[in-house]
Amino acid sequence: MAENTAIDKTDPANASGAVLRPGRAADPVPATPESALNAAQRTAALQADDDQGPNAESGSEQPGAQESQDRTAETGSENPDIEQALAESRQRKLRLMLRQCDRVLLMDFNLLAMSDWPDNYQIAAARRSRDLWIFSALLAATFFLSGLTGFVPAWVAGGGFGAFVIILLLGVPFIRRIYTSSPSYMDLIIRRQRMLRDARKHAAHLEGKDGLIWQCARMAEYNPTLRHTRFSELLRLSEQRVLPRYLTRREHVRLYLIYLLEAEKAYGKVQQAFFDGNQDAIDRGWQAVAAVPEDRA
Repeated sequence: MAENTAIDKTDPANASGAVLRPGRAADPVPATPESALNAAQRTAALQADDDQGPNAESGSEQPGAQESQDRTAETGSENPDIEQALAESRQRKLRLMLRQCDRVLLMDFNLLAMSDWPDNYQIAAARRSRDLWIFSALLAATFFLSGLTGFVPAWVAGGGFGAFVIILLLGVPFIRRIYTSSPSYMDLIIRRQRMLRDARKHAAHLEGKDGLIWQCARMAEYNPTLRHTRFSELLRLSEQRVLPRYLTRREHVRLYLIYLLEAEKAYGKVQQAFFDGNQDAIDRGWQAVAAVPEDRA
């Protein structure tokens, strides 16, 4: 009986109670929730996906974000140098314009405008008065010479001689100013010539040795009127340094004055742009850009 009892205790097949055996490994979490066998595995799979998703995305985006940051930092370091170089080039160009066209500020408007220029009506009236004076003097001289030959009485010849002398005296400038204030034809012609000569001298002074208005043509960016075709001949003559000698008529001088007025407008805009650029360079700390140019020798 003791043997039977021992056999029952050692034989696993005859054991009636639960016996602990080495368990198998835990079931792995399925890769996808759909392949899970039960609710517990499905919940574990969903939690694993949630934990790996943000990490994977951050890991994949990290190299690109770092590269973008490096590129931004590199561009930020290069842009100030490029902007400073462009600003310095622009300021140098504006300074050159101001130096080449600064003589436009010496323009004498009244001298070139020739506001006292005798008009054609005054010239025609003075010419008519001159012709009348010449005709009267010739008529009186004819009567005087006719009396010498005996064709007319002596008293007529004497009267003709007296009239001839009086008419000649009326033609003398200082005597003529006694009875009339209107200028003579010769006075008007002399005035025209003098005004034209003064205008040409002033144009020669403005043009100098290098020419003026053809150098101001580069300011057309600030005043498109300087590109007008009616100024092309003046620009060509100015570039050849022979412009003053070709200003032989009032129309030429007036056209020259119009160009100078337009160039003066452009000069003011260029000067304002230079001051604005200089102030901006000072605000940014670009001392090389904001440097004041040296005086010309």
